[in-house]
Amino acid sequence: MQQISVATVIAAISISATDAFVANPNTGRTHLPTTCATNFVTTGSHTSHRSIRIPSATQLYNTEDDDAQDNEIERLQKMAAKLRAEAASLEADKANQRAEAAEKAFRKFDINSDGEVSLTELKMGLEKVLKTEISDKRVKELMEVFDKSGDGSLQLDDFVTVERFRNQLEALAREEKRRAVEAGQESKRQEQEALLAEAKLEFLNDKEPTTKDKIISVLPYLFPLMDGVQYGRFLLGSDDASANPFVAILALLYTLYRSIPFSGFAAFFALNTFSGNPSINRLVRFNMQQAIYLDIALIVPSLLIGLGGLIVGAAGGTPLSNQAGEIFSDVMFGTLLLTLLYCAGSSLLGKEPDSIPLISQKVKDRMPTIDMFDNDGKFVPMEFRGENDDDKSGKDEDK
Repeated sequence: MQQISVATVIAAISISATDAFVANPNTGRTHLPTTCATNFVTTGSHTSHRSIRIPSATQLYNTEDDDAQDNEIERLQKMAAKLRAEAASLEADKANQRAEAAEKAFRKFDINSDGEVSLTELKMGLEKVLKTEISDKRVKELMEVFDKSGDGSLQLDDFVTVERFRNQLEALAREEKRRAVEAGQESKRQEQEALLAEAKLEFLNDKEPTTKDKIISVLPYLFPLMDGVQYGRFLLGSDDASANPFVAILALLYTLYRSIPFSGFAAFFALNTFSGNPSINRLVRFNMQQAIYLDIALIVPSLLIGLGGLIVGAAGGTPLSNQAGEIFSDVMFGTLLLTLLYCAGSSLLGKEPDSIPLISQKVKDRMPTIDMFDNDGKFVPMEFRGENDDDKSGKDEDK
């Protein structure tokens, strides 16, 4: 084997060392790549070599970065601990300052030095410090806020700085102002509702009837009286009744009533029309409606008797005698007179005659009320009330 000179070995080592240092394209720093360097050893007549593992630059720098990161974390932890300690110290100093300020203020407010600040002492102390007059109510509210024991006075443990009293007073003032605004809004709303209710009452005349209204409210009952005179033909046609001035006046009215063509239909439509006018007093409208119902009620007995006579005659039975028919007519006319007297007397006293069985309740159901006005103050008649409610509910569902 050919011998290698010392110069050749030195040159090879130099080349290897030069090639080991290359520039890192990312950092621009020189590092050692991970290579195996060859040591040439010349022993006698031959040269031997062995490989030596050289760590890469990446491994070297990773180790350095880990150490630096650990050091940075440790430094930040120490800094955070220091900051916490400083914050705790500042907080303790502030707490001590507040306690000293509260104790100083307490000594000033505790005029009689009995170890507690009463309601009077609190009021006097705050007015002196804040240089403003404070109401007893406001001072009492302050006492309730800061009096932890609830004994009606402030001890040293309950006492706070004047600044906290000031802040609490401002908070109470803001709350009182808010309540005042809400009370004003509520008062305004109630005033609007009162105006709306007054407008409704003005439109729907449900006021107490005047003397004129009371007299007019009796007149509609002439309608059933005229149609019911036929039941009193036996009583009114007697010799004793002819000398009665009441009978004479009734006969005159009946003659006038019958002299008008279709007087019954005319009276019916007139009463029905005027009873729907909400500007007329309620008592008058009520009596108009009730007079119509009474007049209709007079027809029912006659129809029943007529149908009964037809049925009995068809069956070959004996019809009612004249005496029975006269008794029936007298009872009907007497009942009618008592009913009309009750209605007239109650109306003249200003009270609705609403105690007639069956009829009065029907009349009440037909009378317009305040509930028939919608939220906008518009009058909705009873016959359209259901449709209007359905429309509103439909709109609400759409929303």
